[in-house]
Amino acid sequence: MLVAVGGHSRNIGKTSVVAGLIRRLQDRKWTAIKITQYGHGVCANEGKECGCEAEPDHPFALSEEYEPNQTDSGRFLAAGAERSFWLRTPAGELSRAAGTLRKILDSTENVIVESNSIVELVQPDVFLMLLDFSCLDFKASSLRFMDRADAFVVIDRGINAPMWEDIARGLWDQKPQFLVKPPRYVTVAISNFVKSRSSTSVR
Repeated sequence: MLVAVGGHSRNIGKTSVVAGLIRRLQDRKWTAIKITQYGHGVCANEGKECGCEAEPDHPFALSEEYEPNQTDSGRFLAAGAERSFWLRTPAGELSRAAGTLRKILDSTENVIVESNSIVELVQPDVFLMLLDFSCLDFKASSLRFMDRADAFVVIDRGINAPMWEDIARGLWDQKPQFLVKPPRYVTVAISNFVKSRSSTSVR
């Protein structure tokens, strides 16, 4: 089974959702992958310089985390993942790591990925997108993936409607939505939704 978790902006809880799903569905013995895309010396995930860039003569960088810790990939292990990887590529160039991603996907039964852009390379069995109506930022690249989402996880910040301009509600209103209130990012309903999806996608 392949599960992807994305979102419209950075720092809205994607890692917490991935960790929550791993924790609730530990019997799946997950391999977890966090994908970070960077450009111009600024990390596309954290919004600041973080030194995650690959070496200049390498198209991407992949590292495996071996111990639970406070990094995102370490949090996946702490939640119960069997293995955890961090993949970094230049912005818009995830395809350069497609072969390596395919090897990981083919080597394990259940994979969960924190990324929007993974859906450009493979079709997940479940693609969840996070929406935080209190976050004004809406990455233009996220619009390309919203129609691919199977369901939306809406972060409860006490705001009933988004403040985004030029973003049509129809992009998410016609699909299942799960309201969550931090620090509880994954509910029984979300984990049941993931479990209900068959693993029939062709990767």
